[in-house]
Amino acid sequence: MDALELLTTVALDLTSALSAEDRYRRLLEVVRRVLPCDAAALLRLDGDALLPVATHGLAADTLGRRFRLAEHPRLERICGSREPVLFPPGCELPDPYDGLVAGDATSLEPIHACLGCALHVEGVLIGALTADALTPGAFDGIDTRLLAALGALAGAAMRTSRLIEALEATAARQGRIARDLMREAQLGQGGQLLGAGEAMERLRRDIALVGPSDYTVLVTGETGVGKELVARAIHAASKRRDEPLLHVNCAALPETLAESELFGHAKGAFTGATSDRAGKFEVADGATLFLDEVGELPLSIQPKLLRALQSGEIQRVGTDRPLRVDVRVIAATNRDLAAEVAAGKFRPDLFHRLNVYPIGVPPLRERREDVAVLAGFFCDLGRARLGLGPVRLSPEALGALRGYDWPGNVRELENVLSRAVLKAAAGATRGGPVVVAAGHLGPEFSGGPAPGQGASTAAEAVPRGATLREAVDAFQRELIRRALAESGGRWAAAARALGMHRSNLHHLAERLGLRAEGKA
Repeated sequence: MDALELLTTVALDLTSALSAEDRYRRLLEVVRRVLPCDAAALLRLDGDALLPVATHGLAADTLGRRFRLAEHPRLERICGSREPVLFPPGCELPDPYDGLVAGDATSLEPIHACLGCALHVEGVLIGALTADALTPGAFDGIDTRLLAALGALAGAAMRTSRLIEALEATAARQGRIARDLMREAQLGQGGQLLGAGEAMERLRRDIALVGPSDYTVLVTGETGVGKELVARAIHAASKRRDEPLLHVNCAALPETLAESELFGHAKGAFTGATSDRAGKFEVADGATLFLDEVGELPLSIQPKLLRALQSGEIQRVGTDRPLRVDVRVIAATNRDLAAEVAAGKFRPDLFHRLNVYPIGVPPLRERREDVAVLAGFFCDLGRARLGLGPVRLSPEALGALRGYDWPGNVRELENVLSRAVLKAAAGATRGGPVVVAAGHLGPEFSGGPAPGQGASTAAEAVPRGATLREAVDAFQRELIRRALAESGGRWAAAARALGMHRSNLHHLAERLGLRAEGKA
């Protein structure tokens, strides 16, 4: 199939009933067939940064990273040009993907050939398409008109997907369930619901369904799973999203002051009440109130909270005059409230008022496929906080992260990587690349790759006297063989077990010669 036929395939995809993920994946497959590249990426402009929406041949954690234009001069130059940009082999500008090409995280081998084109729709910059190769001169002789055509089609594909998502979001606000609503939604303070596994997709569907309503929501889950992020996502999907989301930590409320904090007080109601004061319910009138750790609320306060939920009426301490408020309540707890009710520690009527729409946030150990994306996000966050050069995870470090059970969930992962990036940076040159190795993670991660990945046997497959690159290739080859054997030869299942996108696994397997062995 020649280049014109491939471009026609992309154009036809624009009118097909494909998901955004499939549309982007097929676009990058065409890029790979048209260009002799080792890696390609489609990125969406979000403020002053580019966010990867699809990658080919790049490490799995790339999708969790955020490339700020001011920090990546090559991407800035691409976005500032109306024509495709082909960087010369001797270009001294750092490449944003150095060390992220699949299989090269440990060596941080610089990318020798790089090109890209900005994506414009009706004159507005919406993203970028990039391609990279490890071989110098790989893109010599590439027709820039072909690159421009690829860029135009990529921009059209992204615009089509965004229009579909906007229509689905509008439908959801009108009361219908929208597929994939809140994907990559920004949830304030830079927080994101990251992950593309089945558990996270279910969570997004729940948020999309209940968000536009005024139902009270009870968010449950272990400590550190991100219950507050879910609350922010629900608020962002609601008709109250232009109003504030007020936060109350019920566990931090002393019993003597809890009523005043929630419902307010009148001047002179108690010692120290020197003036009238509105409570959180009154301040949140017309907005959303997030009651975090609601299971810690004193029993003496629970009847008054029940009244507020039932009738929308509150009463300041020290007054007899009721006030009516219009507040949407989202509550969260890491306790089993049904068990607390059975033990007499929580009112059953309040539990049922809070539990109108329950949402359970899965622990990280039940969505290991998302560890790589989250790790990439936190590495990038650490890089920005510490003012470092590019931060990369070694394959051994990523395998150790996937194999850990994460009792502290996402919060623990963030803390572990914050410490690891700091330790790894101590041995790096100023502004140079930082590689987070398994040893930087801590003693509890000495076990290596996740169970079932056959680390010891894979290590035995490395031939004596092999170079570092040959050893890494042999190790990866054996891990892929084992993942395929355990999944019955199903590539999609093997990719999930290895924490990779299926297309990236196919690409890596082809480079390692596994397809030639008849194992594809």
